Amino acid sequence: MDARARARNLWAGGRTGRRALIILLVLLALVAVIGLAVWLAHRGAAGGAGGPGGGRRGGRPSTTVGVATATLADIPITLDGLGTVTPAATVTVVPQVSGVITQVLFKEGQMVRKGQVLAVIDPRPLEMALLQAQGTQARDEAQLANARLLLQRDRTLLAQDSIARQDVDTQAALVRQLEGTVTTDRAQVGTARLNLGFSRVTAPVAGRVGLLVVDVGNYISAGAANGIVVLTAVNPIDVEFTLPQDEVSRVQAQAAQGPLPVTAYDRTKTVVLDQGLFSTLDNQIDTTTGTIRAKARFANSAGQLFPNQFVNVRVSLRTLKGAVVVPVTAVRTGADGTFVWKLLPDKTVTQRKVVQGPGTATMVSVVKGLAAGERVITEGGDRLTEGAGVQLPGDKPGAAAARGGGSPAARQAMMKACAADAKALCADKAGRELQACLRQNTDKLSPSCGSALAKMPRRQRPASG
Repeated sequence: MDARARARNLWAGGRTGRRALIILLVLLALVAVIGLAVWLAHRGAAGGAGGPGGGRRGGRPSTTVGVATATLADIPITLDGLGTVTPAATVTVVPQVSGVITQVLFKEGQMVRKGQVLAVIDPRPLEMALLQAQGTQARDEAQLANARLLLQRDRTLLAQDSIARQDVDTQAALVRQLEGTVTTDRAQVGTARLNLGFSRVTAPVAGRVGLLVVDVGNYISAGAANGIVVLTAVNPIDVEFTLPQDEVSRVQAQAAQGPLPVTAYDRTKTVVLDQGLFSTLDNQIDTTTGTIRAKARFANSAGQLFPNQFVNVRVSLRTLKGAVVVPVTAVRTGADGTFVWKLLPDKTVTQRKVVQGPGTATMVSVVKGLAAGERVITEGGDRLTEGAGVQLPGDKPGAAAARGGGSPAARQAMMKACAADAKALCADKAGRELQACLRQNTDKLSPSCGSALAKMPRRQRPASG
């Protein structure tokens, strides 16, 4: 019994020892993982201490960037809006007499001129009505002529005191009555003749006819609501669009100086449909949208603008002459406002604050802070810092580090050691210009700055130094 008990105790003790060994190994593995993570973190921090823009540390290649040169160009100042094409006139051609349509003299979608005959209504009943009116007029005119002769005779007899005055007055009244009847007959003849002319339905305006509403052989009533066809005037044609209410004063001021060109684009804003002139602004602002309606007129000679078509409208207010322009991607926004990365001759960069002006979809003008001919970074600027060396697409690997004043680590150490000296002696310099300025003031530098500057490659020193 004692032997078995000792065996059990030994087995239990062995299991406890194995468990402790496993726990120890797990703890050692955790410590190793944590140590590796800390080492990698320190290594990454050391490799990127200069920030994203200084290129990669430890001799790795510098940041490859895109570059553009600031140039002088004319920048159009424009306003964009959304618009709808509206015809100058939309007319429903309604017949003014009733009858059976005997002819249709147009094709659907055809361009017609003003006064052109579009359809013919059976004229025969109208011709008969005209003949009847003319016959009535002839009869009444004959009666009037007879009454006038009798009146003349009665007046002669009255002068001879051979007839009563009452008979003369009665005959004179009959003459006036018949004169009124003849006048009415003439009006009826004119109405009949007018109705006969209305049997030929003509275009009231020039434009494009739509789809035929009533076919040949159908009876149509005068004043039918649907008419025969709808006619729209498309040459010229208008576009109604909206502009922000804040632009009202600018538009009015520019319109007072002369006609404002307006361009109509398609829905994608890539195809020019037509060129026109600004017409007018509406007389009130829409308070729900904060916009005001405007209208422009287009010749539409090519027929690119179609009634009720959705278009994009661009109003040209004026042109900014000789402005310094750079690509839109070159201008960036930071905590202190807008800036660009300027490329220095030694392939390093410096941050330059700028004042942005009007621009286009691809270019933007710079009012202040940049001159024509200076080069700016257009791509890769989010990885740059002050004084960082860069590499252009055509450069050989490693060339940027040699041109940029030694390794990034050396430049970073020099910038840190010379921060106070640079602020006091070369406040307006950056990059290679800063190094040149510091070397020119070697006798005024602090010991730490002088030591750090001395470690920079001699090739970066200017010839005078």
